[in-house]
Amino acid sequence: MSTPAVELRHVWFSYGGPVVLEDVSLTVRDGEFLGVVGPNAGGKSTLLKVMLGLLRPQRGEVRVLGRAPVAARRAVGYVPQHLRFPPDFPISVQEVVLTGRLGRTRLIGPYTRRDRDIARRVMAEAAVADLAARQLGTLSGGQLQRVLLARALACEPRLLILDEPTANIDTRVETEIFELLRRLNRRMTIIVVSHDIAFISAYVGRVACLNRTLAVHDTAHIDGPLIDALYGSHVHAVEHEHP
Repeated sequence: MSTPAVELRHVWFSYGGPVVLEDVSLTVRDGEFLGVVGPNAGGKSTLLKVMLGLLRPQRGEVRVLGRAPVAARRAVGYVPQHLRFPPDFPISVQEVVLTGRLGRTRLIGPYTRRDRDIARRVMAEAAVADLAARQLGTLSGGQLQRVLLARALACEPRLLILDEPTANIDTRVETEIFELLRRLNRRMTIIVVSHDIAFISAYVGRVACLNRTLAVHDTAHIDGPLIDALYGSHVHAVEHEHP
């Protein structure tokens, strides 16, 4: 039996006030594509930061790829939420993607030929190779998300974690990114936070519903009453069709 990609056991977390994560237990299987959904301030981003070792829970145990989260970081790719850059920010797409090699290459000196080969490969995979020389701040929202995804892939991760990677971009680009994630799932475990439970249900195998406490459901069991219970009020779900 393979080691779980992520395992949380009875995790509690608070920023010093109300409890944000309450007795959360979760096992993410190696090779799984897991969606995480829930209302704003329900604890989704906090959960990811606990998995990444950026936050330490007050109680409970967290293991990532069989190790403490900090020890597993080099094998984890992360796409954060809501990054914006001014148009004159002096860094190119290729330079951003290469920063994904930090921690995986030599500590001193320029990037190696292998680093640059990997950067070119993941930029092509994320469909941003033609943007390599563009300044980061000039990109559209969809282009920026693809670049950040390429940066996460540059570390050659076993586990890819994404925090609302398609927020505020149009449905066409959202579909393209999730189709790419579907292909990437053939070689890595993926955990994605999304606000769109109806959309991600077409891609993920299970959905972790988080609103301080956590419950995991197969996508076939996601229905109107469950969504109402999760968000605390009636939510209009839009059906998405995929070819």
